[in-house]
Amino acid sequence: MPDPQADKEDELAGTEQPFVAHLMELRDRLIYCIYGIVAAIIVLAIWPGPNGLIDFIARPIRAHMPPDAKLIAVGVFSPFFVPLKVLLLVAVLAVLPWLMYQIWAFVAPGLYSHEKKFALPLIIFGSLLAYAGIAFVQFFVLDRMFSFIQGFTPASVAATPDIASYVEAILSLYLAFGLAFQVPIVVMLLVRFEIITVEKLKEFRGYFVVLAFIIAAVITPPDVVSQLALAIPMCFLYELGIWASKLFVKHSRAPEESGEAATK
Repeated sequence: MPDPQADKEDELAGTEQPFVAHLMELRDRLIYCIYGIVAAIIVLAIWPGPNGLIDFIARPIRAHMPPDAKLIAVGVFSPFFVPLKVLLLVAVLAVLPWLMYQIWAFVAPGLYSHEKKFALPLIIFGSLLAYAGIAFVQFFVLDRMFSFIQGFTPASVAATPDIASYVEAILSLYLAFGLAFQVPIVVMLLVRFEIITVEKLKEFRGYFVVLAFIIAAVITPPDVVSQLALAIPMCFLYELGIWASKLFVKHSRAPEESGEAATK
C-alpha cells in the first residue's frame, strides 16, 4: 500500500549543498561570531572598562569585608590577566543571543518551516534563561553565600581572598546557574521529539528533586546556601518546562501532524 506521505513534496528536496559549501558557511558564521565578540569587547573596554567590571563582580564579597579591605592579587600577572579574562567573558555573555543566532542560521537551511518557527524562539528563551541564572547569582546567591561563609570566619582571621581564585569561583557559578536554568528548554525538546511524554515527566518529579540536589551538591561550593539556591530553582524550572512543553508541542507540530491530531 503506497504511503500517502510519499506523495507530498519534501520542501527540503534539492536544497542539499556540497561539503565545501558547508565549510564556507561555517567559516562565515564563526567570523560573524568573532566580529560580535570583538565589538562587545571594544564597547566594554570603553565603558565600564575592565576595572569597572571587576569592581562590579566584587561587590557581593566586598559588602562582607571591612570597609578598607580589598581583594589581593597573589600572582605576578594577576592584575593584568584577570581583568582581561572578565572582560572576555562578559563580552561573550553580552552577545550570547547573537552567537546563538549564528548557530541557528547555520542549521536553518536543513530545517523544515515548522521547525524554523520554534527554533528562534527557543534561542531567545534560552538566552533569557541564561541571563536570569547569572543575574540570580550576582544579585541573590553571592550575597547570601558570603554572609553564610563570613559567619564562620574567626575574629582573629582577616578574610582577604585572592582576586584570581575569586573570579574563577564566580565564573564557575555563572556557568553552573546559566546551564541549570536551561532545564525548561531541555524538557520542552525531550517532549517535542517524543523522547519522553509529559505524563512520564510528571511521574519523574520526585526523582528530579533528588537529582537536582545531587547536581547542586556537585557543581556548587560546599555551602548549604548555594546548593539550595541552585536546587530549588531547578525544581521550579522543571515544573515550568512541563507546563511550557504542552504549548510548545501544540504550536510546533508539522502541518501533517496537526491534521492527524485534528482528525482524532
